[in-house]
Amino acid sequence: MSNTAIVYREVGEGRGFYLLLVLFGAVVAMGALAFFHLEHEGHHVTGMNNQIVWGLPHVFAIFLIVAASGALNVGSIGTVFRKPLYQPMGRLSALVAMALLLGGLVVLVLDLGHPDRLIVAMTHYNFKSIFAWNIILYNGFLALAGFYLWTMMDRQLKALYPYAGFAAFSWRLILTMGTGSIFGFLVVRQFYDSAIMAPLFIAMSFSFGLAVFILVLYAGFAWTRRPLGDVVLNRLRYLLAVFIGAALFLELMRHLANLYVTRRHGVEQFILSDGGIYTQLFWVGQVFLGALVPLSLIFCRRLVGNRLSLLVACVLVILGGFAQLYVILIGGQAYPLELFPGATVESTFFDGQISRYAPTVWEWMLGLGGVGISLLLVTVGVRVLRFLPVSLADEVLDSDDS
Repeated sequence: MSNTAIVYREVGEGRGFYLLLVLFGAVVAMGALAFFHLEHEGHHVTGMNNQIVWGLPHVFAIFLIVAASGALNVGSIGTVFRKPLYQPMGRLSALVAMALLLGGLVVLVLDLGHPDRLIVAMTHYNFKSIFAWNIILYNGFLALAGFYLWTMMDRQLKALYPYAGFAAFSWRLILTMGTGSIFGFLVVRQFYDSAIMAPLFIAMSFSFGLAVFILVLYAGFAWTRRPLGDVVLNRLRYLLAVFIGAALFLELMRHLANLYVTRRHGVEQFILSDGGIYTQLFWVGQVFLGALVPLSLIFCRRLVGNRLSLLVACVLVILGGFAQLYVILIGGQAYPLELFPGATVESTFFDGQISRYAPTVWEWMLGLGGVGISLLLVTVGVRVLRFLPVSLADEVLDSDDS
């Protein structure tokens, strides 16, 4: 870091602030309307059925939860790995992480059908269930991220700052591993049952979370007209490329491992070639638009230092992330269960048949409502507390810091 002190300041009131409140508030209200409609009418108004019980709202919820872990990574790099360049962004990193997790949990709880039954899950634990463990992991993440943020903002707790950062870093890795293990432990689903799911979700969290954080960081500084230098953006640019490549590599290893196992050739053929919308989302949405195009935008020599290309890459990574989770979550359920390996099962209850699913507008509204909650929390947070630095210009940050 340079000798210039980093100063933090709240965002002032203005027309833009109230416009964002109205916009994000409307999205939240839309999600609330969808929840009350589903609560009154029942889940038959959605595209879910007895075969596909996790629908589009779960895609939104898992994306937000996974991205929350990755968003905190920016602060962790500055604290745990002692990289001074990232430390001024630690406060915003913790805020975005907590906001994303709360938005995802709201969607997750409201999509259960009886959100009041969450009290049972919080008071009666089955430690053999990965779902029960995740209740502990989510609450612990919020507590540790909040304490980590406290140590960054209170000088009296400065001595605890590195310990809080290391605890938050370790806990978020465990949290993301637990989220991936939800799928990895479901051995009955051929597309889920894989030990590589845990590291894959960790890599996905790094990629998704950093993409969201870059967009929030740029939007916050552009909104308040604060200087944001190329040193920070270029460092985040190439860090994003590393995470995209890691997620793509682990996804490749997962499919290669499945292709090596004979009994999984059917589900691989379904996802890679015969799955219709799932195949299209995999190749076009996840691989091409969500990974290859962003990597091209980042490493193209003519676009070095181009901020628009970085923002487009971040948007594509987020859209590709939704496509990837849709393929994993919905596509994995659409492929029929293998109840009796090596035998053909036929009945009138869709055994051995590909399940159909088409999300309804109510599911879209509920999922977007969670996104609106996260954005609303970030907007209010930067207004009431000092999360944003006054300047991250190149002359404030030393470009030699690594």
